[in-house]
Amino acid sequence: MSRVGKNAIEVPSGVTVSISGTNVAVKGSKGELSMNFTDNLSIKESEGKIIVEPKDNSKFARQMWGTAAAQIKRMVKGVNEGIVRTLEINGVGYRAQAKSPKKLGLALGFSHDVEYDAPEGVTFETPDQTTIKISGIDSQVVGQVAAEIRGFRPPEPYKGKGVKYAEEVILRKEGKKK
Repeated sequence: MSRVGKNAIEVPSGVTVSISGTNVAVKGSKGELSMNFTDNLSIKESEGKIIVEPKDNSKFARQMWGTAAAQIKRMVKGVNEGIVRTLEINGVGYRAQAKSPKKLGLALGFSHDVEYDAPEGVTFETPDQTTIKISGIDSQVVGQVAAEIRGFRPPEPYKGKGVKYAEEVILRKEGKKK
């Protein structure tokens, strides 16, 4: 039994949910998202809550139960509050600059600066030169953009230089001994 799936999803005021078969559309103050789920799930709305249940006891239906519930919960959070991922840059001379809300310039120790254009629905903000805030309403797109930016220069284990998530802990290795 899915621990995530059996909990009902609260729908805050100001967010409207429309369910037609297996398609769920969520509309809020930040925007609108919709997703189509598998036929093995039963998705219902009652009294300001969304309930996801498997239609049968098949392995696939049980697997998708918690996944669908988590995705719907992220959709509701995204259109209501928005999703924000924060990246930190460590290293001498490494810095980031938001050239516009849709364009990010990164100096990561390469011979040239890295330019990154944001996809639709994602914006960048740089409170200082070593912090990047990526925001949007779709958690999947925001997470993918954060992973791509981190992939330009992942943190290395000896000095911790590189781009890392704000909540990430880099396990350090001991250096060479003489």
